[in-house]
Amino acid sequence: MTAMTINKTIVTEIFSIVFAFFFSVAVQGQALPGPAPLQMETAPDLGYQPVPHGLKIPQDIELGAASSVVWTKENHLILFNRGPNPLMEFDPRGRLLKTWGQGDYVRPHGMRLDPEGNIWTTDVNGHTIRKMNLDGKVLLTIGKMGEAGEPEEGLLNEPTDLTINEEGEVFVLVGHGRGTPQLLKFNHMGQFMKKWGGPGTAPGQFDTPHSIVVDEEGLIYVADRENRRIQIFDDEGSYLKEWHYKGLPCGLHFDSEGTLWMVSGFAGEILKLDDHGKVVAATGQPGKKLGEFGEAHYMTLAPGDVIYVADTIKPDLHKFIENPIQSKKYNKR
Repeated sequence: MTAMTINKTIVTEIFSIVFAFFFSVAVQGQALPGPAPLQMETAPDLGYQPVPHGLKIPQDIELGAASSVVWTKENHLILFNRGPNPLMEFDPRGRLLKTWGQGDYVRPHGMRLDPEGNIWTTDVNGHTIRKMNLDGKVLLTIGKMGEAGEPEEGLLNEPTDLTINEEGEVFVLVGHGRGTPQLLKFNHMGQFMKKWGGPGTAPGQFDTPHSIVVDEEGLIYVADRENRRIQIFDDEGSYLKEWHYKGLPCGLHFDSEGTLWMVSGFAGEILKLDDHGKVVAATGQPGKKLGEFGEAHYMTLAPGDVIYVADTIKPDLHKFIENPIQSKKYNKR
């Protein structure tokens, strides 16, 4: 074999490796260096501005990538993160009250509060869901740590998010790339009831179902991320309708007035939706500056219309407050 042939072989192998890498990144998605109009919605400015999150974290406490965030009835912020202290609770002034969950999670993902104020978390790579009270005591576990499988066997496969209706029924999304993308329904005791979904683009099928919420009428809203849509079902799994978006619907949140909000992943937008799924206002963009996103993952609203967004890639916890001038312009529309 000549030197020229060897060089060509080496170049070909290097090219193949580089191509495979970039193909993989392109398929799986990646953080964007700046605004991407093709993935961003056209809508009036929401009227918010970013500010530092203001959390007071002691030097000996490590904060990992923020995965999800909730605001409790006690006016405390709970942050679910991928560091050694997975759950961190802060008072309204940003003072750290306690941490817990050390050693209990493989890859923290989603977190919700039920109507009684209990905390529910999903461990996407640990294949488990935990229900806890505000003291951190585990009240219920669905799935078995480290074991992926079907709900009929008492197992989960990559649970991403969940929601709980007024009757206490639990709706769980599974399938984050390896597991079958499905929606699972459990009763209030964590006993499996039914499931629906499967891979695909047709109504009722999913490609990385990533976030789920329930409205006051009991309808289920699913952020079908890679299909770039929200699908709406009744609580028995009957498909009703869907709404489409430019970016990747990542996190959904209903505020106290029943308005639906969405954060759109790598597009880095916070979107306010109307009753028909139309984007009526937006803010945010990808980037590295204050308030710019790597991946807008999940969000919550606090008193005073303060918005918090967990960002797994930058990584950071973003905080947005109303801009009096911009907000006044928006409200006049």
